[in-house]
Order: sequence, then structure tokens, then C-alpha cells
Amino acid sequence: MTALMLCTITFVSLLVSIYASGYMHGDPGYPRFFAAFALFVFSMCMLVLADNYLTMFVFWEGVGLCSYLLIGFWFQKPSAAAAARKAFVVNRIGDFGFILGIFLIWKTFGTVKFSEVFDLIPHVATTNPEVFTSICLLLFLGAMGKSAQFPLHVWLPDAMEGPTPVSALIHAATMVTAGVYMVARSTPLFVMSSTAQMVVSGIGAITALLAALTALTQYDLKRVLAYSTVSQLGYLFMALGAASVSPKLTTFAVTAAMFHLFTHAFFKALLFLGAGSVMHSMGDVIDMRRFSGLRYVMPYTRRTFWIGSAALAGFPFMSGFWSKDEILVALFEGTKAGGHETFFTVILGVAVVTAFLTAFYSFRAYNMTFLGEERFPEEAHHPHESPPTMTLPLFSACFSVRPASMPGSWRNRRRSVVTATTRTTTP
Repeated sequence: MTALMLCTITFVSLLVSIYASGYMHGDPGYPRFFAAFALFVFSMCMLVLADNYLTMFVFWEGVGLCSYLLIGFWFQKPSAAAAARKAFVVNRIGDFGFILGIFLIWKTFGTVKFSEVFDLIPHVATTNPEVFTSICLLLFLGAMGKSAQFPLHVWLPDAMEGPTPVSALIHAATMVTAGVYMVARSTPLFVMSSTAQMVVSGIGAITALLAALTALTQYDLKRVLAYSTVSQLGYLFMALGAASVSPKLTTFAVTAAMFHLFTHAFFKALLFLGAGSVMHSMGDVIDMRRFSGLRYVMPYTRRTFWIGSAALAGFPFMSGFWSKDEILVALFEGTKAGGHETFFTVILGVAVVTAFLTAFYSFRAYNMTFLGEERFPEEAHHPHESPPTMTLPLFSACFSVRPASMPGSWRNRRRSVVTATTRTTTP
């Protein structure tokens, strides 16, 4: 799992950094941007490399600090400064739960190292089984803040006030994936509490559905993508919550969640970079009601954005199709075992409805932006395709999305991707 996360973080960050070199060209804060950017990526890499909860928390806070600096990068704008403060405060609520969970782990197990905690689970299960629910709910509170789950999701849409490369990085490879990784890494603890797992799935389902419905009402292209991220993160938690249904389902459910996290990182980075390309051409206008018919002006951006939209929508044989399929299979298996058949039947129904809503708002955004009569806002003095430094990462992300749509090698290895999650040591 650690190797998968590192590959995702570093490759997506590379694409975004190349894109940002063109997007931020001429900005007086160029050095400051890349200093915070590099620290952001470093903190996220160290977070996934941590072998204990305390080290993870230190870099968890580092990720939060960098997100504050990058969201509020254009702090002269009141809206950007307010969005940065909002993200900082909301995440502190979740972090309070995370640190309490770490304290309870230390008090219960006498250690915070993953391998030692997981080795002691059988002993604690016989002496104090009730403590697992408290630990897991506190850890999940931390994940709710970092991964924007209802009701702590309110900071993520406003984070669009930062530069577009920041949005791509936060939504694709860093920040929001940290909460998912932490819960997946803690699977041996979570499977000891069916109550906590049901809370994880339930919150994920509520978040996925509400965010998808909200995305349908948005006209700001970046906010549509922001709410889609919130919704897809809910999908991941629905899968993670199904891990406690039966021992046979544990590894499969966690693998399904991590598979979707991997595919989502690439197509969401592609979509945000495409939105930034549109914004660059339209004079920083991102309201879809003010422009349309960009397919001829921005042919490269249009083609790549369509591929990203298709992957997000779960278009057959695209990457999102296979990863969502795995999650739906995990939830379907949850309806047949574990004594919570009715609960997981409802969760499965929400997941299916959300999948259809996702397809609708994905292609709605594409159609409003690139199809129809050609129309530009007044701010777009010379509508044009973005420079090569911005379009090349789009094509690279496309090639990263498309190979993931070839299911053979993934399906053959899907049970080995997160083997370390259900064991005791970091890969």
C-alpha cells in the first residue's frame, strides 16, 4: 500500500509541477509557491512512509499547514484568505479526534507503532474489546476532516480559491487521500468494531450522495470537480466500511478502495488541470454560463477533458469503470454476509444512484464547456489553447488513465496490493 501511495503521489506531483511552471509563470510569488508545493509533497510522502501513528500525525499536521499556505497563496484576495482559514479550522476539528485516538491507542497498547499495535490486537480483544470502537471512531473523525466527509466537507469546495495546480494536487494525490490512507492502514483495528465500520460506510454514503446532488447545481467548473472529489471520497469510505463484514471480504474491500483512490488520482488531476487550462484561456473566468463551444479554440484540452470525464463517469472500459465496479462488488458481497444485510443493501443502493449522478454531472460540465455555440467572456481577449508546459501534462495524465483501464494485471494482483494492510508492517 505504501508503494502504491508513493507512486501515485510522486507521479501526479511531477505532472502538476510541470503544469504549474507554465500556469504560475510571471506570478511574483513564484518561488514561494514552489517552496510550499515541495514541502506539501514531502509531508505527504513522509506521512505514508511513517511506521507509527505519532510520526504520521506530525506529517499529517505538515500537510495541513501546507494546504493553508497554498489555498491562501493569493492572500490579497479576501475570499482566498477566508478559504484558507476555513480549511485550517475545520481540519483542526478532525485533528483533535485523531490525536485523542492516538492517545487512546498508546494507553491501551502501550505503543503507537503499527506492527506492535496490530500484534497486540488479539490480547486486547479478550480483555477490553469495547475500546476498539472508541479508538476507531476517533481515528475516523480525523479522516473525516482531512478527507472532507460530511459534515466536515465544507472546506474543500472553498479551497478552489487557491491556484489551479494546488486544487489538482489537493484533490488528486495529497491532503484528501491522507484520511483514506490512514483508515485503510488501520484496517486491523477497524475490523474489530462492526459499529465503527458501519459508521464509516454510512458517513461515506451520505457524503457521496449529497456531494453528487450538489455538483448537479454548480456552474463554477472547479466547484463541480470539487464536489465530485467529495463524492468519490465517500465511495472510498463506503468500501472501507464493508471490510468488517467477513474476513474474506476484508482484503478485497480495502483493495477496491485503494484501486479507486489510484485511478481517481489520475483522472481527477487530469480534470483539474483541464479546468485550469480553460480558466487560463478565458481570462480567469470559470463560470460555465459565460462561455461555451470551446472545442475548436482548445482542441487538446477538449480531448483530454473528455477522457477524464469519461473515467470519472465510469464509462465502460475506462479506469473509473473498473475501480467503481470493484467497490460495487465489495458492497454487494456485504449484503450477503455479516448480519448487516439490510444496512449494506441501502449502502449499495446509494452507491448505484451516486454512480448515475456522477455520470450526469461529469458530462454536463463537459457539454456546457466545450459544446454548443461558441461564446467567450469579455475577459478572454485572445482565446487560445494553453502552452505546451500546460498541455503536455494533460496528455501524460491521459496515458496514465488509459493503461489503468486494462483490467487484467490489476485483477490478477488486486489481493496483493494491500496485503501489508492486514498484516503488521509497512511495505
